[in-house]
Amino acid sequence: MRPVYDRILSVVGNVISVRAEGIQYEELAEVSSARGKSLAQVIKIEDDDLVYLQVFAGSKGVSTEDEVRFLSTPMQVSFSEDMLGRTFNGSGIPIDDGPPIDECMIEIAGPSVNPAKRVVPSKMIRTNIPMIDLYNSLVMSQKLPIFSVSGEPYNQLLARIALQAEADMIILGGIGLKFNEYIFFRKELEAGGVFNRSIFFVNTASDPIVEGIMVPDMCLAVAERFAMDGKDVLVLLTDMTNYADALKETAITMEQVPANRGYPGDLYSQLAARYEKAVDFEGAGSVTILAVTTMPGDDVTHPVPDNTGYITEGQFYLRNGRIEPFGSLSRLKQQVNKKTRKDHRAIMNGTLRLYKEYLEALEKRSMGFRMSEWDLKLLKYGELFESKMMDLSVFVPLEEALDNAWQMLADCFDPEETHLPSDLTKEFWPND
Repeated sequence: MRPVYDRILSVVGNVISVRAEGIQYEELAEVSSARGKSLAQVIKIEDDDLVYLQVFAGSKGVSTEDEVRFLSTPMQVSFSEDMLGRTFNGSGIPIDDGPPIDECMIEIAGPSVNPAKRVVPSKMIRTNIPMIDLYNSLVMSQKLPIFSVSGEPYNQLLARIALQAEADMIILGGIGLKFNEYIFFRKELEAGGVFNRSIFFVNTASDPIVEGIMVPDMCLAVAERFAMDGKDVLVLLTDMTNYADALKETAITMEQVPANRGYPGDLYSQLAARYEKAVDFEGAGSVTILAVTTMPGDDVTHPVPDNTGYITEGQFYLRNGRIEPFGSLSRLKQQVNKKTRKDHRAIMNGTLRLYKEYLEALEKRSMGFRMSEWDLKLLKYGELFESKMMDLSVFVPLEEALDNAWQMLADCFDPEETHLPSDLTKEFWPND
């Protein structure tokens, strides 16, 4: 039995300090205060016996005379099929009035998978969203952020992907969610009939911000274990900027030397340790990560999106309620485009080239230039492209999206005007 320490040296923010010997980094402790017992985790050790702990539920109500008992174990989370259809907080405790799950406890925040055990990504995850499936295909075991600004429908996009993506199970992690956003996710997944194969870890804006730091690790630890059992798991996280802000707050409390805009100097390492959990196991399942990253002031040079861009394999830009075709990128799409339909690459490149010309014609019109016959064709095409391809309400499989693209081209241009390969136009150009 580990000794109980009844003298807390300091309480600063959500961090307390005690003097204790034989303690390990990231070890859990139980803090007993007037409000009850709460978990804390060792985040720093100085001089071998000065221990700093982060209290998950916050330090409100904690006094210097309260007791601290170390548990000789790191943070753990349950792993069981019984977790499907359940909702947990950032400490892994059920918040859906269901029974607690304390079987098969696994450690969180473990090391990434050995690259030698990874399979080269080669399988497409269909979402039935044309701007993803046709133009920037999502690949199994890929890690991709969704760059956005506050007010954009990024949570609605994540919910649609959760409902439509080809995956065995969904693990959704909410960090700093507003309560109405949490309710939205739950209702959408229940109405879509996928909640029974989903697990939801949620930290709302009213919960202690410290618990938000644990959410990605909880999601990814559980996802990794299900993937090892043969499941293809899609992990959806929102919002990683809130996660970084929680790290920032803790770093300030610990009086660490700040880096760019006050964020901790190890921000890149912290983000990379989570994103690198994306993996396709040899002979087993996979973990694919899609994570929202909001950009304050739509500034892509902000430390969080800037560091994220160096870690991940592309990005989706969400602007004006649509996934932007220029700037969005899936670096692994070449791995799967050749396996879909032979006109996929040609349609992807040809339609985007014409849409770029449409934007130029739109600018000419706004400046009062005379519109040529070609410009008028482009204007008609651009409106069709935005409604049939870019609108996030469009729900069609990839093959139908390709057929729609051919029909859209036929409605606006002659075959030779598209500059698409003649053998493809002969085969796929609509007869009518």
